[in-house]
Amino acid sequence: QVQLVESGGGLVQPGGSLRLSCAASGFTFGSYSMAWVRQAPGKGLEWVADIDGGGTRTYYADSLKGRFTISRDNTKNTLNLQMNSLKPEDTAVYYCKTQIWGIDYWGQGTQVTVSS
Repeated sequence: QVQLVESGGGLVQPGGSLRLSCAASGFTFGSYSMAWVRQAPGKGLEWVADIDGGGTRTYYADSLKGRFTISRDNTKNTLNLQMNSLKPEDTAVYYCKTQIWGIDYWGQGTQVTVSS
């Protein structure tokens, strides 16, 4: 079955960097777009970024452009999110997500906390 497992979260100081990863299995990874979505404490889901199946086209939330970079390695079935210049407002649970035949699949999420 489809499985998405995030890793790489943690506590980081403002201005720091983190690299999140999402290991995918159970489907033909390179055939599907992938996304990162986050949820800050007490808030709703916020779309972060998308990448197409081939990794050639990427899309970002306007507020995150220039700080976050989404990428994928189709040889390793892995999705990544490089986050730089982190701010306290980036604190959230980060989820990777895909949609296959109209069904959304989510990972369990990884916590990112930006605090001094």
